[in-house]
Amino acid sequence: MKRIRSVLASAAVAALLVFGVGAAEASAQTDAAASAGCGTGPSLTSGTHTIQSSGQNRSFILKVPDGYDPNYAHRLVFGFHWWGGTANDVASGGSDGAPYAYYGLEPQANGTTIFVAPQGIDNGWANPGGQDVAFFDDMLALIENDLCVDEGQVFSLGFSYGGSMSYALACARPDVIRAVAAIAAPGAISGCDGGTQPVAYMGIHGLSDNYGIEAGRGLRDTFVANNGCTPQNPPEPAVGSRTHITTAYSGCMEGYPVVWAAFDGGHQQGPVDGCSGCESGVNSWVKGEVWAFFTQLGDFEDPGDPGDPGDPGQNGAVVNGASGRCLDVSGASQNNGADTQLWDCHGGTNQQWTLTEAGELRVYGNKCLDADGYGTAPGTLVQIWDCHGGANQRWNVNADGSITGVQSGLCLDADGAGTANGTAVILWNCHGGTNQRWTLG
Repeated sequence: MKRIRSVLASAAVAALLVFGVGAAEASAQTDAAASAGCGTGPSLTSGTHTIQSSGQNRSFILKVPDGYDPNYAHRLVFGFHWWGGTANDVASGGSDGAPYAYYGLEPQANGTTIFVAPQGIDNGWANPGGQDVAFFDDMLALIENDLCVDEGQVFSLGFSYGGSMSYALACARPDVIRAVAAIAAPGAISGCDGGTQPVAYMGIHGLSDNYGIEAGRGLRDTFVANNGCTPQNPPEPAVGSRTHITTAYSGCMEGYPVVWAAFDGGHQQGPVDGCSGCESGVNSWVKGEVWAFFTQLGDFEDPGDPGDPGDPGQNGAVVNGASGRCLDVSGASQNNGADTQLWDCHGGTNQQWTLTEAGELRVYGNKCLDADGYGTAPGTLVQIWDCHGGANQRWNVNADGSITGVQSGLCLDADGAGTANGTAVILWNCHGGTNQRWTLG
């Protein structure tokens, strides 16, 4: 019997704004498929764990959210390393550090998610006789029996060999895996036992990948067929364009989308738009789009949600938690590049924002909240610009009131924790401060 009970809540890559400030409700999701570990005192903690699987000692690194709530059913994300990589590379973020932990998803999770970085035999995922799939089964059973997991929200992603392993899990465990993201996967080298059932699938691949972009297209097309999507040749950027194009297939079964993101680059896990061959987990667009793809699936509420979140179409002032002042377009300008700031709330059209199904925050009807110059570095100014659907104009708005850029993963921030009229609104590393909390009021 399929354990997955969630359906796609919206076709768009959009998160929901916290709407108003009401009495706190129970933190557990009303529709969550809670695992056996919910409501119990856990024995598993963050760190490295060793288990027996297929007669071998196998290990994985676990990250349990700070302030773990045993009554809240968390997402569960497995991050598989690449050939020659290690579990520690995934868990630590490697040379990029904490902003890229678990392929950059952990910094975006805000306590909603348990993360797992398994260690492959000989630093790979050959999966002989299905032993790596069995290892996944053993980890999953251990974690779900001890920790509180939403069994309908189990995900896998990985780069290169790790992407192929994620594909193998989508083939072999469609009743367990909600969605996978395969980044530069060099074909079905971890196998595909089964491969006939639908699973939400995101493929990411470089035009000049030394394994060939055809490998990624082939894996993608397995789930285009399984998910009942309308076949197409999605657009891909030109060589030398230094950009990427993300396409959501049409016609897919409800709850089983397929997304293809092709980029002008090689065998990379963290490509950066506008920079030929650049690799940066901190600045790459990949982590934001993967997180948005995963989190659009199912009716999933974040812990600590103070009430009913607003649906796309909600509009009003976006009020800063530290100052009580509103997100405001400077000088009521409607020009591209006009800065945003804090200002006393007055109900003017330059303070009226609408959350769209595409994850945009629109003002004046046709201008979008925009990260200046597609910037992904702390300190990037936040402005308005004609809406164009780019990742720098899409926002994840989280239950704790933070608003994170899909492209950057950084938080919408009142510069310098300022509270005065005219304080600039920028992107900054998320730290949970009240100057990074916002409500639609």
